[in-house]
Amino acid sequence: MANLYEVVESRARSFYDRFFRKDELQHQTHYCPGCGHGVVHKLLARAIDELGIQDRTILISPVGCSVFAYYYFDVGNIQAAHGRAPAVATGVKRAHPHSIVITYQGDGDLAAIGTAEILHAANRGEHLTVLFVNNAIYGMTGGQMAPTTLVGQKTTTTPFGRTVANEGFPLRVCELLAALEAPVYLERVALGDNKMIMRTARAIRRAVQNQVEGRGFSLVEILSPCPTIWRFEPPEARRWLRENMIPVFPLGVYRDRTKEPPPAPQELSQPVPLEQIPDILKIPKDESGIIPRRPTLTSEPLDVRLKIAGFGGQGVLLLGQVIAEAGMDAGFQVSWLPSYGPEMRAGTSHCHVRIRSQPIDSPVVSQPTVLLALNEPSLRKFLSQVVSGGWVFYNGDTLPADCRRDDVKLVTVPATRIADELGELRVANMILLGAWLEATGVLTTEEIIGALKRLVAARWLALDQQALTRGRQVVAAGVKGGN
Repeated sequence: MANLYEVVESRARSFYDRFFRKDELQHQTHYCPGCGHGVVHKLLARAIDELGIQDRTILISPVGCSVFAYYYFDVGNIQAAHGRAPAVATGVKRAHPHSIVITYQGDGDLAAIGTAEILHAANRGEHLTVLFVNNAIYGMTGGQMAPTTLVGQKTTTTPFGRTVANEGFPLRVCELLAALEAPVYLERVALGDNKMIMRTARAIRRAVQNQVEGRGFSLVEILSPCPTIWRFEPPEARRWLRENMIPVFPLGVYRDRTKEPPPAPQELSQPVPLEQIPDILKIPKDESGIIPRRPTLTSEPLDVRLKIAGFGGQGVLLLGQVIAEAGMDAGFQVSWLPSYGPEMRAGTSHCHVRIRSQPIDSPVVSQPTVLLALNEPSLRKFLSQVVSGGWVFYNGDTLPADCRRDDVKLVTVPATRIADELGELRVANMILLGAWLEATGVLTTEEIIGALKRLVAARWLALDQQALTRGRQVVAAGVKGGN
């Protein structure tokens, strides 16, 4: 019997057969009724199917209503931090240039916290496709004002309406990016009615096809309704979009170079070969060209976790760099992670350093085996974190009475006073480093000096060596506090 019907519409192959975000209703998405995200998802999936690129596509979805896109699209999926999708996409595309990399972002994501990422990715002409869903409000987090919120529009953070005096004008992303030289294709479309949705479908397909053809950066801005947060029924939301958003965000093509021949591929700068890194860092070698490596000090696996803390300007971060570089010279696995307050001078500052004989799982030091505290606030802040049996080196003449622990080794070193005697307060960090070297023997003075030669100006070397020696002498003489 002949078929009496023909299937003209079906689920896109780029969608999963079932959506496992929830235990129930696995045939539908989580989006609110009338939300534009479901429509855009369908149009994107159709474009991927028509272009035959499902096995090459990588979708980058950041924080926002589209955060669960990976539950729906049967393609490569990567979740990015809020606003960072273009940065992540840049790395993915450069690492896998034959992939089709698409970022899917909302206005609170792309136009607020992600402004720098989208601007610079567009300015570099990264070979990406960006779908920018603009509903003029933060939908996922309860309706706060977005960069694209209209003047006079009420939100939870502008209950009397957005004003030019307080919040400025809505940000027009297509117009902003059109001022750049690199973008190939920029178009603003809308989901205001069926005719507009058909044009949106064509724009999305063109933006994806541009990447397939190697043309460069493409962005489609899609004006989308948000009935739940706008507090409209779906038909009213579309009407409000047509009557209020489109006059502020005019539809149209803002850049189209798709009729020009695709540019010739350009070679990106290649990373430095690993074997050249020792020469660039000037790590010393022996006569045979081998970097000398001393044996591990103990048969037990080494895992030194240092937290170094003090005021900005005390050389806290440099001290961590020196230790990490010296540990690398000694043949260990190392990591160095800085953390500092808003002021580089006089603000609080600390860093995490790990020296390990095995690969390092995380650079974050939450339970240090060693604390180098260059001031009292740092001692008070981090003393409780030091593991039982660990070391604490404190820059001071005496230990505060309420900063004692019986289960750790406490060493007081008057580093600032000794540095003053040497004529330069800034070497107090090296004095504390010398004390740690003498007490623990994890690294040698020679390894520290080798790192200093790469990290500090030559005029500081003699004074830094002198400071290291004085720090060693303090511990050797048994000047200890506590315990």
